[in-house]
Amino acid sequence: MDSPISSFLLFFAFSLPFVFGNSLDLFSSCSNLFNCGDITDVGFPFWGVGRPPECGNPALRLACEGNKATIVITEIKYQILKYSRQNNSQTLTIARTDYMGTLCPKKFINTTIDYNLFDAIPTSHNITLLYCSSSTVAGQFSCPGYNAGFIQVSPMGFSPCNMSVIVPVSMNFFPPVSDVVNSTEVLKAIEEGFEVRVKEDGGRCGICEQSHGVCGYDLNSNRTTCYCRAGNSIDNGACMNLQAGGAPSSPPGENRSNKTSLIIGLSIGGATVLGLCLGCFVFYTTQRNKKHVMKLKSKDLPSSPSSGGIPTPSTFHSSSIPSYPYSRSNIENGSSYFGAQVFTYAELEEATHNFDRSRELGDGGYGTVYFGTLKDGRTVAVKRLYENNYKRVEQFTNEVEILSKLQHPNLVKLYGCTSRQSRGLLLVYEYISNGTVADHLHGKQANSGLLTWSVRLKIAIETANALAYLHGKDIIHRDVKTNNILLDNNFKVKVADFGLSRLFPLDVTHVSTAPQGTPGYVDPEYYQCYQLTDKSDVYSFGVVLVELISSLPAVDVNRNRDDINLSNMAINRIHNQALADLVDPDLGFERDYAVRSMIKSVAELAYRCLQKTRDVRPSMDEVVEALRDLENEEVAARKAEVLIDLGSDNVRLLRNTSSLLSPESGPVTDKWVRNSIIPSS
Repeated sequence: MDSPISSFLLFFAFSLPFVFGNSLDLFSSCSNLFNCGDITDVGFPFWGVGRPPECGNPALRLACEGNKATIVITEIKYQILKYSRQNNSQTLTIARTDYMGTLCPKKFINTTIDYNLFDAIPTSHNITLLYCSSSTVAGQFSCPGYNAGFIQVSPMGFSPCNMSVIVPVSMNFFPPVSDVVNSTEVLKAIEEGFEVRVKEDGGRCGICEQSHGVCGYDLNSNRTTCYCRAGNSIDNGACMNLQAGGAPSSPPGENRSNKTSLIIGLSIGGATVLGLCLGCFVFYTTQRNKKHVMKLKSKDLPSSPSSGGIPTPSTFHSSSIPSYPYSRSNIENGSSYFGAQVFTYAELEEATHNFDRSRELGDGGYGTVYFGTLKDGRTVAVKRLYENNYKRVEQFTNEVEILSKLQHPNLVKLYGCTSRQSRGLLLVYEYISNGTVADHLHGKQANSGLLTWSVRLKIAIETANALAYLHGKDIIHRDVKTNNILLDNNFKVKVADFGLSRLFPLDVTHVSTAPQGTPGYVDPEYYQCYQLTDKSDVYSFGVVLVELISSLPAVDVNRNRDDINLSNMAINRIHNQALADLVDPDLGFERDYAVRSMIKSVAELAYRCLQKTRDVRPSMDEVVEALRDLENEEVAARKAEVLIDLGSDNVRLLRNTSSLLSPESGPVTDKWVRNSIIPSS
């Protein structure tokens, strides 16, 4: 019989031994403990070297290199010097391998511990290592390329040095605070390491082990699971091998008990498979009938509105999202809101582990964002709006309405939301893993050296492209800032957060509305006149450009009074021909003519974007065109640099090319200077 039910029966008949076999294999594999040198008997939540990925948290992989145990935490490799386990508490003493025997690592990265994995232990203290390429004072140590190195044992203030790295050391080995700190003592303190304590999993592993199971990790649900002996089932995280009264069953080795358990397990498994087959057959038949009915109904439905029109907020229609597998909400609701999939509150609560604080990705003025994993395997960012009042409902509806109609590679994707009647307003976005531009410029990922000038120019172009696309759709973002520009692992831009955005009517030149946005980015004319236009986004983007060339935050109360607002600081520096005082020295402004020329051009463009009168500012299309010209200029400059290596015969050609790139004669710069109001030198 060639039917769906026969196919399911055949599939599960073949799958049954593999299911039980896989469980038995994982029980056996995860029973192995990690051993390397002095580090022995390490089990869950760690994996590696004989323990497959299903045995531990993906971020806690151990390796054995030269009889020394190592682990990588947030891109930094550590040697495990000591491991201890008392009851359910596991403590590691770890030391950075790049600081073993030297204070001069190949890459300057601050020590950051993932507190989703580890608890803070107040037994360590941070020291700061400063690396200066030039200094009038002799340093405490030196490194290649850095003439002077200094050690700070107190919190770091302002430093003229190029690089700084924060490294924790144990309080037991911490050098005494004095005017002069011995670099040998500091190096020894770093090599002695510091302690971290592994976060507990809420007791789930303990429950598993008490039932004679082995703890593992479910990579689909991102949580602790339990592997049992063949024939044992799992109930509430424990293996069902307890005798009446709760006493543990006989230890393994009693064949009679094992055989009985195996028979019971196979019987239950067979009944479960048969039930699944019947259920799948019923589901298949029901879905086929539904599709047939929908096809008939669709002939009588009116055609959908064109892409140019935006439906009214009351729009609520039935549809499906074909690009992803069905999740539970599709089956329960079968609905969408403005075309976005509607999730149940309970589904997103489960995806975020009940909105666990350890899963917080960010906390803004309108809500908290959590990391989550849907049942279909997608990793997502779930934004939970703070208050379910009229204003929040308006922002919620606004963001869904706008994002559900947009398709652009540099805009964050909205996967779905809860309904407006839900007990919490939740928005579900694609998860972007590499933080924000603000993080990399002056936040927790600053000083990594990853934001080279080429990467920053690429960020500016892609952000401008996204904003130009929005303006082409008659949408004003209204909250453009580096905290709303996300980056993936390839540093591709994803502009996010459309809660304040407005659909711009086609028949007016501006919208009158009370100013909203982030201090430091708000268009001053909008602030004064309450008139919102697409040029308001241009002003905010001008602030972003200045951040990209300076690595400074938009607002900093620790700066001089006239420089607290970065836009004012930039206008003054550019107007007074003091751009060098504004530019991040790590970009090579002083030593690379090509970079210097491009940064000057970007500064000129930012100057035009930051004009107080909106009519003087360029449009986003003009901004994109100018940045594209710069991108072409950079490609030409890099090609010209290669010519110098081809021999002395090409030096003349290189000089001719360089003349086009000099700070005084760049064609793009000249064009912008003529069109702007910057005073000529």
